[in-house]
Amino acid sequence: MLTGGVALLGLIAAALASFTVIETRRIEARYPPAGLRVDVGGGAIHVLVQPAKGEERGAVVLVHGASGNASDLFVALADRLAGRGFRVLSVDRPGHGWSDRIGGRAVAWPALQASLIRRAAEELGVKRAIVAAHSLGAITGLALALDHPEFVRGLALIAPVSHPWPGGVAWYYTLGAHALFGPPFRRLLALPIGLARMSSAVGSVFAPDRAPPNFIEATRLPLVLRPRHFSANCEDVACAEGAVAALSPRYQGIRVPTEVVTGDSDGVVSAHIHASGLARDIPDARLTTLEAVGHAPHHVAPERIVAVILDAERRAGQGAPAVA
Repeated sequence: MLTGGVALLGLIAAALASFTVIETRRIEARYPPAGLRVDVGGGAIHVLVQPAKGEERGAVVLVHGASGNASDLFVALADRLAGRGFRVLSVDRPGHGWSDRIGGRAVAWPALQASLIRRAAEELGVKRAIVAAHSLGAITGLALALDHPEFVRGLALIAPVSHPWPGGVAWYYTLGAHALFGPPFRRLLALPIGLARMSSAVGSVFAPDRAPPNFIEATRLPLVLRPRHFSANCEDVACAEGAVAALSPRYQGIRVPTEVVTGDSDGVVSAHIHASGLARDIPDARLTTLEAVGHAPHHVAPERIVAVILDAERRAGQGAPAVA
């Protein structure tokens, strides 16, 4: 009886592993690299590039949040920003999308991601930029402003994660990042469970708004369920608490013009803890709160986000020092 049970479990595990391998190949064939893989030493960062329409006024670097990739901000904002004269670079953070996980697990630390993103931008000829970052990617945006102030002209933080918060992170991130139990979870269960729950998860991110009908396809969202991408995502989320605990005492030293925008109905990230905390801690930071908007303001109110980025650029043109 015991032998038969073990054999059955083995067959189930083999079936799940085969499903993950086959589905990963299918996902990668459906969503191949759509931009440039920029060599930054030790690996490549994948960057989507939208040239400015007409005379170029500067560059905007877009940094995505957790469980996403460069396409998320790109499809919402790139064409609108390019139409206003910006050259737009949207990056896959290391290990996400089609970027290499340069440095392995250690690159979950946002300061290391910031250095690699700057290097990729400079390889593409961008020496200074407005940085617009969403959700968990805001920690990397803040690290750029703190550690690379000469690169960051202004900062636009969208539904940001920035400060220590109670309650920790969801169990599946902790499990997915675990050195021992993470690999079997990622290779057997994460992809089939993720596919089954993807639509409902997207709904909770957008609530109380509705996601665009083509959101999952347009943003290439299934890429996150591949084992290597899921591993990077879980490691980044698991690292976030320690990262914001280390970075948040330094925010008062940020001097780049900073715009913070959040939805008053965000059920994913506490606006009171994070967005309001940034408005409190960063000198002259300005907070915009959008009524009846959830965790995806860049999709629900893209013109408002573009206006916030333009405000950061206008204030940067007034010439403020970068870091005290």
